[in-house]
Amino acid sequence: MIRLGGDRLLDDAHALAHRPYGLLGHGASVTAGGEPLHLALARSPAGPATALFGPEHGYYGVEQDMVASADQRDPWTGAPIASLYGDSKASLRPRPDAFAGLEVLLIDLQDVGSRYYTFAATAVWAAEAALAAGVEVRVLDRPNPLGGEIVEGGGVAAGYRSFVGAFDLPVRHGLTVGELVTLEAGRRAWPDGWRVIAMEGWRRAMRWADTGLPWIAPSPNMPTTATALVYPGACLVEATALSEGRGTTRPFQLVGAPGIDPPRLAERLAGRAIPGVRFLPTHFKPQFQKHAGRVCGGVELLGELRRAFPDVFAWRPEPYEFETDRPAIDLLTGGPEFRERLESGADVDVWIAGWSEAEAAFREERRGVMLYS
Repeated sequence: MIRLGGDRLLDDAHALAHRPYGLLGHGASVTAGGEPLHLALARSPAGPATALFGPEHGYYGVEQDMVASADQRDPWTGAPIASLYGDSKASLRPRPDAFAGLEVLLIDLQDVGSRYYTFAATAVWAAEAALAAGVEVRVLDRPNPLGGEIVEGGGVAAGYRSFVGAFDLPVRHGLTVGELVTLEAGRRAWPDGWRVIAMEGWRRAMRWADTGLPWIAPSPNMPTTATALVYPGACLVEATALSEGRGTTRPFQLVGAPGIDPPRLAERLAGRAIPGVRFLPTHFKPQFQKHAGRVCGGVELLGELRRAFPDVFAWRPEPYEFETDRPAIDLLTGGPEFRERLESGADVDVWIAGWSEAEAAFREERRGVMLYS
């Protein structure tokens, strides 16, 4: 049985009594029994939160990606909700007065185990700002749905840090939020005043299905654990003019665009003989975002799409998470090499082979922050 950091906090909720506290959370911030944590705390000796804080997509997870969330009030407790994702890059970090009047900041965010997912950046930046304001921080840990064993992907090159690559990590890092915060706390030499409330019963070999916990979508386009599993690779399609399946019921599991011949593409992909992967030719119609209302054909895999349909494939030209000076694909892949290799026709497998050194170095570094066996 898994006991989440939030459940363990509730066991000792009297320690928060008469202490004004804030909670950085979202719709997936629930107890193991499925109760919203801010409501469970409100009826505990801790009492209602003085303030709530919402990451990208808003506290209730209702906004689409790159859509600003507004400040509001929680309808159940009346607590003010401050948005940590507005309409500018500056809005991604808490304002200097964000934690005025608070003694403790609780952070309870469900991550998906991929470097691009922005909640880890919000957790670290909020914790850092709170500590600077003299506010204690408690990180309530949750499982990594991809497990904690596999490390995969290169790091982030100098000059390519962003909201989707805030830290030098492999794409698949195998850390929980609590471990990731611990890693960055060490890198940044944080002062005392913070700690992680670890889970009980979670092991690194566990995938989400092994936990027995309900999956609550942490963001609108992460509806299932299968989505989380394909996200580390499929998220790269965000950096192109292809649809990554947003606006459908299978985001990140569908990839394509008008003008793509699905059987032809599926046949080419099948020829790659990737273990454990099959490619189903399909059509789909996004209801919003890229190619909204148009029938798209496709399956997945960036490199093959570019080779097979060069007239359809294009890099995303719009700003990406408030960044305008570097292509979105470079921000996601951690540097320009992947894009440059595709554009020149060079072998992308050479780039992938180059991950091994960064992976080995990160495995060694993370030994000192792992909270679970």
